[in-house]
Amino acid sequence: MALFWILSCLAFIGATYGCGISAVPPVITGYARIVNGEEAVPHSWPWQVSLQDSTGFHFCGGSLISEYWVVTAAHCGVRMYTLLILTQIQYNKQVFPHPYYNGYTINNDITLIKLASPAKLNIHVSPVCVAETSDNFPGGMKCVTTGWGLMRYNAINTPPRLQQAALPLLTNTDCQRYWGNKITKKMICAGASGVSSCMGDSGGPLVCQKSGAWTLVGIVSWGSGNCNTSMPGVYGRVAEFRSFIEETITSN
Repeated sequence: MALFWILSCLAFIGATYGCGISAVPPVITGYARIVNGEEAVPHSWPWQVSLQDSTGFHFCGGSLISEYWVVTAAHCGVRMYTLLILTQIQYNKQVFPHPYYNGYTINNDITLIKLASPAKLNIHVSPVCVAETSDNFPGGMKCVTTGWGLMRYNAINTPPRLQQAALPLLTNTDCQRYWGNKITKKMICAGASGVSSCMGDSGGPLVCQKSGAWTLVGIVSWGSGNCNTSMPGVYGRVAEFRSFIEETITSN
């Protein structure tokens, strides 16, 4: 019953504020890069979160999936008192890294953050839809990743404005041609087409459209050490974490 209530709440939030629907439509011009990137239209990705330390330094991205919950990467090492910036300042109450996260293989790279107070959902702040376990997003499908990561691997500062990039998904078989057996079923790859996420984008979203709504398919995880745009980026596969997300929300 508790799980049904939680899922009903998520459905209500999505219906009210348009889960995966932005009040400010994004403008995406093909294969622009986050490395040497393209600025996103302000507020066009209303689930995008910036994780910052007490000094205001941005260290990772995240995605709002409901008024109380944010998804990011386990390797970001989120601690208590992390600032979560949407267009409003939020603080975390609890942090739930995946119990089987492996820092060596970077497998199960997901953390859930419960906010200390609910995000105020409005036209500038709304949740992204979350991929279902049964969802299939095929290789070649164009999706979008967003973040404030470095625009060059040797850059000193992250960009002041949110960047976006359209990029194609790869099948895991194709991705293994680049990364070998490092790629597991808990990962999904995208890019290798002149597009790359980079340091600081970690934890942020890879979203694909499903029935007209943007759906969280991947969590920026790892890739080339120099943000090589001819190598695919690797993302946590959200469909594989759906049960972890539901169980964590239900229990907390």
